[in-house]
Amino acid sequence: MFKEKVFGLAREFSAQTHGSSDFDKDTIFVMGQSDDEFVPWNYIQKHAPDFSSINLLKAEGFVYSSYDFLELTNFDQWYQKQFQKKLTAKAMKTIGILHSPDQKAIFDTVEVVHKVHQILKEHKVLVNGKNLPVQLGEWYAKIIFGLHQIKSSSQRGFDFKTELGKTVEVKVDFHDTTSPKGVKIKKSLAELSDYIIVMYVAKNFTIRDILFLDSDFVLRKFDSKGHTIFLKDQDVQSYFFSRSDKHFDKVANKSALLRFSGPNLAMKLEDKL
Repeated sequence: MFKEKVFGLAREFSAQTHGSSDFDKDTIFVMGQSDDEFVPWNYIQKHAPDFSSINLLKAEGFVYSSYDFLELTNFDQWYQKQFQKKLTAKAMKTIGILHSPDQKAIFDTVEVVHKVHQILKEHKVLVNGKNLPVQLGEWYAKIIFGLHQIKSSSQRGFDFKTELGKTVEVKVDFHDTTSPKGVKIKKSLAELSDYIIVMYVAKNFTIRDILFLDSDFVLRKFDSKGHTIFLKDQDVQSYFFSRSDKHFDKVANKSALLRFSGPNLAMKLEDKL
């Protein structure tokens, strides 16, 4: 219901120009059903007061990304048409886009990718499939926890942040079982973040478990000499989502969590969420 209402407002707003308004100053825009329809968040709140927070949209499957991150060829054209002014480079750096990916299509594609991945591995064409799993695991974290992916002020490219601006370090472990050494976390990144999320992605590209930890807690409890922290299963198993509901309140989209979880994790989470 929320999604259709937002799409309707995007069509309504995009059907006419708004050069005399101040909606061009908005920093959050929501994409409609097509990539040439958008609507400022303030317009949505003005015409649909029941939309009290963008968390309502995240719960419906919308994902937040900075304009810099997305390849939106139509947005600058739409912006110029709506407001009779060009989108400046300065404005681009401040704008965030909420968009609604087709989760069913992505889920179906994940199954196909798994099959293709297995064939390429069997024929020794693909010997290191890390890049795809890492990006997919980061996307899982983004849609499940409602993270904002924005341009980094450092040289890291893009950072993940909560809606309140807390920095999140997302780590992806792409294995059916974790290495005995554990998941490796750079101490410097833990020190720069407020939270650490570890997405355990199985070889069939579904989520086999999740860790959501305070960075201070990790540095205090698991710190060791050197520049690296290892989160071993036996040390963190009580904090896994499959066992603990401590951080369930951080989940923005419960349906996405269940949809992309592997069967074992989904069964353990279904009665808790």
